[in-house]
Amino acid sequence: MLQFLARRLALAVPTLILASMIIFALQQLLPGDTATALSGEERDPEVIAFIRDKYHLDRPLPVRYGYWAAGVLGGDLGESIRLQKSVSELVAEKLPVTLELACLAMLVALAIGVPMGILSAVRRGTWADTLANGVALWGLSIPNFWLGILMILLFSVQLGWLPASGYVPPSESLWENLKAMAMPAFVLGNAISAVMMRHTRAAMLGVLGSDYVRTARAKGVSPLRLVLRHALPNAAIPIITLGALEFGQLLSGAVLTEQIFSVPGFGKLMVDAVFNRDFATVQGVVICTAATYVGLNLAADVLAAAVNPKLRRA
Repeated sequence: MLQFLARRLALAVPTLILASMIIFALQQLLPGDTATALSGEERDPEVIAFIRDKYHLDRPLPVRYGYWAAGVLGGDLGESIRLQKSVSELVAEKLPVTLELACLAMLVALAIGVPMGILSAVRRGTWADTLANGVALWGLSIPNFWLGILMILLFSVQLGWLPASGYVPPSESLWENLKAMAMPAFVLGNAISAVMMRHTRAAMLGVLGSDYVRTARAKGVSPLRLVLRHALPNAAIPIITLGALEFGQLLSGAVLTEQIFSVPGFGKLMVDAVFNRDFATVQGVVICTAATYVGLNLAADVLAAAVNPKLRRA
């Protein structure tokens, strides 16, 4: 297991280095000049020169990358030029919000997608299979922004059950926090549950048709035990991998959903930073997202190897 983990880490480190280079290089292709934009309407040459010198904007690209990479390795993601605040502090403020939203959305996706996928595979060709596939098609077809607007109209405007927007920290009021996060979590989880359902169904169908499952069924194993004890653990590997990737996508910031519900998470931070040419913030958020993807992918590999020891030799 340790050798397997070492091989995966050996791949993860170069991936992160390459991702950081691409992130930094692509930032430089954005139109406009940061120093000029920050110098105000007068565009005083002395102010522009000061800004260039302070943020190393007058240095060659490799030198600027060196400064930035050294700071990232030391835990310093730079300074938000617009907010005059450390990017590390901004990430620390926004990450818990997005992390909570992602966890709630994944709970919704797993609670809907996995049971429906199992039911659809076990009852293949019946009305239950048709219903599950119909719900999955609904989840894949409905745009998140449209579903979010409809839910606001119904549960906030018409019924008055849930707040239309905003965020309340759980430390202030757990109940108000859950009410504020209920709709955005369901909107995000609804789309992911459809993908989870389809993958769970496909994996379960492959396992249910295998020889050892037929043998267990012939020995008189109960249907519930057959599904939960014999079939589901062997079908869990693609579900684990997909869940890790979808969770990473949620942590990268569900931009539209966070904008619709005014959730102050990674997505909203990224949109504001791009519009204001706040390159340091964009770079910090994206490198955190890349590191999250790599970390979750590594965790999925380790968890899949724990479920299926054969994968440790891969």
